[in-house]
Amino acid sequence: MSYELILPFFRPIAALLLDEEISEIMGNPDSTWWVEREGEVLRVDGIDFGGEKLLTGLDVIAKRLQKKLDLENPLLNARLPDGSRLAAAIPPVVKPGPLLVIRKFNSRRFTIDDLIARGTLTRSLAAMLGERIADGQNILISGGTGTGKTTLLNILAGYIPDRERIVIIEDTSELNFQKPHVFSAECQADAYKSSVNFDDLLRGALRWRPDRIILGEVRGAEARTLLDSLNTGHRGSLATIHADSAAKALRRFATLATRSHQQARQEELEAEIAECIRLVVHIERQPGRRFVREVIEVLGYDRPTSQFHLQRLYPGPDTGDLPPCTNKFGPQHIPASPTVADAASVAVPAMTGSGGPVVVVSDALRCCAPDDF
Repeated sequence: MSYELILPFFRPIAALLLDEEISEIMGNPDSTWWVEREGEVLRVDGIDFGGEKLLTGLDVIAKRLQKKLDLENPLLNARLPDGSRLAAAIPPVVKPGPLLVIRKFNSRRFTIDDLIARGTLTRSLAAMLGERIADGQNILISGGTGTGKTTLLNILAGYIPDRERIVIIEDTSELNFQKPHVFSAECQADAYKSSVNFDDLLRGALRWRPDRIILGEVRGAEARTLLDSLNTGHRGSLATIHADSAAKALRRFATLATRSHQQARQEELEAEIAECIRLVVHIERQPGRRFVREVIEVLGYDRPTSQFHLQRLYPGPDTGDLPPCTNKFGPQHIPASPTVADAASVAVPAMTGSGGPVVVVSDALRCCAPDDF
């Protein structure tokens, strides 16, 4: 890894930057420092780097990256030359001192076999996702912050056929596909140039003759534009979205789409989503590990009841008490959530203002072991 740009101004944390076992560095406004090492968040003592010292370093780095960081623009999001992501905030947004988070870019190119070895997903699940991606199905990857959504997306994109033209759109560039016909566009929202936001880039990308449009994250008004593109012939898109579950990811997608199209009713947007999104892959994080919790397939949408019809393809691990189920392998103890454990139609609580519950259709469910499809 190369940190020549920031090392001269971040000398007190140079050892953390150069430690390849550390994946994330966090400096809090109270001048305490924390790191993530092998999935564990640990406090690091003995670092005197906060307040005016850190503020001065951030100011210089922002200018070198042609970004704004001042009282009128107190938030900084940037990509370092090596691919690492830097996020910072200064008073009065945070107090008493500045905040800094560096998510380090790992120069090693992880493969699907690496994820399987780490227990992130099973080989049969990887094969199924690969087939769906190669077939051009639209897939959302959901999860919380730091769960590994971007890493999973980066690896799954390897299943896209080499003959296809790929356009990547990101707020801060992180994705890096090893494909022959791919290019990326990055937002310019806080630069000393004309502002170019996510929605602007997505609208432009529709004219760039893409076979696939890959979005680093769906988080705002671009959700409506993306939905329009998916429903007008652009197949095989991949995107990440913040959500607590796969089902809630669909509701959140619709909620984001209403922000730029308030005349549309929530259920109308949800019906559109059901027509174009085929799979939602939900990934979670626990101390020391990240893993795919569930994969659902969207079968349709029932307008009278405002309900998605979903098939759960992958139950994922669960620590609760679960009833047994019989399939072709005989009696199994299924690692499924309570929403499907009793093989009955049950409602998943909807997000606030979502307009209705999400229903998992019982006759579409298969009782399966984690590595069986």
